[in-house]
Amino acid sequence: MEIIQVVPDAKLLKATDLAAKRQKVNRSALIRRALHDHLKHLHELELEARVRRGYLAQPQREKEFRIWEDAAAWPEP
Repeated sequence: MEIIQVVPDAKLLKATDLAAKRQKVNRSALIRRALHDHLKHLHELELEARVRRGYLAQPQREKEFRIWEDAAAWPEP
C-alpha cells in the first residue's frame, strides 16, 4: 500500500472521523472503502452507458422480445 495525502476541509474531516468511529474502523480504512465503492459505482455507470449506446445503435426488433410476453403474462384465473 502506498501512502497518500488527502486534505479535507474541517467539516468533511469531522464527518469522516464520526463515520469511522461508528463503523469501528480507522479513518484510512473508511476512506479506502469509500474510494473503492465510488470507483465501483463509476465502473457500473460506464457499463450501463455502454449497454445503452449498444441498444441505441442496434435496437431490439419486436420479434426478439414478443416471444417473451406470453411467458411473462399472468395466467387467467
